[in-house]
Amino acid sequence: MCPAEDAPVPAEGALQVDPNMTEATEKRTLLAGRLFYAAGMVAIGLQHFYNGDFVSVIVPSLPPSIPGRFFWTSVSGIGLVITGGAIIIGKGARPAAILLGSVLLALLVLLHIPVQAAANPWSLGAWTLTFKILTLSGGAFAVAASLPGEERPGLNRRFTSFGCFALAITCAVFGVDHFLYVDFVASLVPAWIPHHVFWAHFCGAALIAAGMGMILRIRARLASGLLGSMIFVWLLILHIPRAIADPHGANGNEWTSVFEALSFSGIAFILSRTLPGRRP
Repeated sequence: MCPAEDAPVPAEGALQVDPNMTEATEKRTLLAGRLFYAAGMVAIGLQHFYNGDFVSVIVPSLPPSIPGRFFWTSVSGIGLVITGGAIIIGKGARPAAILLGSVLLALLVLLHIPVQAAANPWSLGAWTLTFKILTLSGGAFAVAASLPGEERPGLNRRFTSFGCFALAITCAVFGVDHFLYVDFVASLVPAWIPHHVFWAHFCGAALIAAGMGMILRIRARLASGLLGSMIFVWLLILHIPRAIADPHGANGNEWTSVFEALSFSGIAFILSRTLPGRRP
């Protein structure tokens, strides 16, 4: 077929972008992000049964004498598996994601913040679990906003904004932690990678930059995409080897870190396609 006579002629040497390819890439990225997030939540849910107790990122330390502890542990695990599974298979995914985000947000407000405020309120590093569940809650709402078939732009925009804020503030805080606790962070760098302190500082700066870029909407999509890639690389070269080396220590905490990193990277990939392209 010959082109229409009035069709614009691209400049010589100009890069041609296939809009169908761009749309397909966006869909694949969103799908991968949702699967990463949901798979991490399902795995954390299954840990409740493997450990026979709450996973601390969901429910913080509580007295073992609480009545019906095993029952509530099972409810927590089943809830994570069902809601995460619904997102994976795409059946009832939006209400499942909204329910998951709401429950995690309630746990943040009713349990994590009071427990941490009473135990160690002035140590930034001690608030790690609180920021993690904030991010997982915001991620669930970001997942809900990214799902097709629900034309509610105002609500979806608020869901995406909350997911962005939750991940961005957590990354900024964790980036500051890299400088405050540099010796500890450097000890986590794999032995085969040289210059551990440099990488602790570099990753801390990268986390802060990504968080601020997302909050201020300065190259927010690029910032979240690079953030998701960096977290996924950590998952492969840091978290999985540590989990294999110590699968049972601290109630399987290293495997929990694997699943958290998988979910965090998924949230970042979703935001890389749903955030506004430039600062308003």
